[in-house]
Amino acid sequence: MCSRRTCVILGVIGVLLGVIITVTVVLTLPLKRTFIRRCELFPGYDCENLWSVFQQAYVGKDPCNVPMEAYDPLIAAAPFKPACNRMMFWSKTKDLVQDFIKKRGCFLTLEKTLLGSVLDDLSWCGEEGSSETFKRFCRRKCENNPVGSFWRRASAAFADVACGDVTTVLSGDIETPFDPKSIFGSIELKRFKSPRVRSLKIVLVSRKKALSNCMNPSFQDLQKELGPGITYSCTEMTESQFNECSSAPETCGPCW
Repeated sequence: MCSRRTCVILGVIGVLLGVIITVTVVLTLPLKRTFIRRCELFPGYDCENLWSVFQQAYVGKDPCNVPMEAYDPLIAAAPFKPACNRMMFWSKTKDLVQDFIKKRGCFLTLEKTLLGSVLDDLSWCGEEGSSETFKRFCRRKCENNPVGSFWRRASAAFADVACGDVTTVLSGDIETPFDPKSIFGSIELKRFKSPRVRSLKIVLVSRKKALSNCMNPSFQDLQKELGPGITYSCTEMTESQFNECSSAPETCGPCW
């Protein structure tokens, strides 16, 4: 038998442990369920194993110390496959591009691949000394956070298999449509290699009054970063023209 004071203390500790366990479950299980459910839309993969490999990248680690390379085993477990002439990249135009992809399914973005799909719009991290995955209260402002590092690593791997004619959709609503510090500018563009990649086609889309066009000085920086042997072109389109293109009757093929 414990004293009244001791019993009260033990009771409080038990309640706190129960709360901690409950919170951990609430934060961990929904993320895993989402991961597995999305993964199962892609036949031929062991989704439980991919979840395990995914967790190994960040579980038990400082959420500000998860470098890109931590996801190498995950990329190896579900490698990206080339989709020549159909691969589409973007910067600051995600919603516009994803809507386009839904209507013109022959094009492929990172978010429509297995790894991109299962983690799109999700947040996750680990903590030192913990074997759990968390999806809230993650520190994401540091450079080597789990989410940012994954997208940089996945973007690099996706760009590595780019081939044929590659399309990139940029925003004409900003003064500097090509940002060398963006994932497209700092990672993806630099991995396009000739002769695997034949051409880069920039589609500059403006939703409102265009602030920039294909003569924008930032594109000179883009061309300097583009590997030798890869041709370059730029097409200006309004959002309505871009939407009309996504609704065109052709099964595949660009409208630019």
